[in-house]
Amino acid sequence: MTMPSRPFDEARAKAFAEEMLGTLNRGALALMVSIGHRAGLFDAMRRLPASTCEAVAEEAGLHERYVREWLGAATTGGIVEYDASTCRYHLPPEHAAVLTREARPNNLAATAQWIPLLARVEDEVVACFERGGGVPYSSFDRFRQVMAEESDQTVVAALRDSILPLVPGLCSSLEDGIDVLDVGCGSGRALNLLARGFPRSRFTGYDLLPEQIAAARAEARECGLENVRFQVRDVADLQEAHAFDLVTAFDAIHDQARPDVVLRAVARALRPRGVFLMQDIRGSSRVEKDLENPMASFLYTVSCLHCMTVSLAAGGAGLGSMWGAETACRMLDEAGFEKVELRELPHDPMNLYYVARKR
Repeated sequence: MTMPSRPFDEARAKAFAEEMLGTLNRGALALMVSIGHRAGLFDAMRRLPASTCEAVAEEAGLHERYVREWLGAATTGGIVEYDASTCRYHLPPEHAAVLTREARPNNLAATAQWIPLLARVEDEVVACFERGGGVPYSSFDRFRQVMAEESDQTVVAALRDSILPLVPGLCSSLEDGIDVLDVGCGSGRALNLLARGFPRSRFTGYDLLPEQIAAARAEARECGLENVRFQVRDVADLQEAHAFDLVTAFDAIHDQARPDVVLRAVARALRPRGVFLMQDIRGSSRVEKDLENPMASFLYTVSCLHCMTVSLAAGGAGLGSMWGAETACRMLDEAGFEKVELRELPHDPMNLYYVARKR
């Protein structure tokens, strides 16, 4: 069905051009926000009163010339305030509340790192538009570090007080001692936290990336944890049956090459009355519903330039991060789960939480 033709609207064209100019400015500013996070500039400015460029550079331990240019972008972008009469810059506390490491789990500057990370694979993704296929994990520099920071904010910081209570009685069961599996465990921060907090329970983490597992094991050794183990493993080949009381998956299922196979394997691995606790991207399976999501453009971009393409690179389904709650619930049902509950948490506007019990 073709869209009906209408006269060209000059006012609409002008308004859209202005909107695109704003997009260019904000896109560029996102790069500077990422740099401000990585270079520690936001953290330094939070500690300082209104200060000169030289003082900001000294506090952050950085070269003044680069800091001066960064402050120019941050000031004209409305992030930093500038007093021309004293040549001093100031990061308002209201801005620091979402831009500093102390603001965890609300640090949006950490999330801004996805923009330059994804931009690095633009050429490879454009080639996939033309030839098909996907871009493998190995093409994503700094993926492990950025993902670990994101997980630290959305999962680790809220795990004990907000996420575990989504399952009634789960904390008590963990205190008594149960068997737990985390699929797609990444660098293991969440699982190591659980292992420290619940020494009577036994924890297992599987991830496909060796560097992630190496980081998880290193942290476990450093903390002296003996009730957690990590293994490089494709969770689609999970063979355990009736081995775990709880399986978790934090932002991991949609990346899988064979998500349907993984969900069936998770159901098989659970004991009777076992629980699957899954965090995944807050989206709908219908794009018109995603218009209501203020983060939808960002999430579709992350999906196109990472989640979807890494799955396709592995010969997978290319589900993408915006597979949506409708598709997720259908696949959980087909995998053998029942009583799927969708929950939201106020600290995490990007994700939904699924509590699924074995049928």
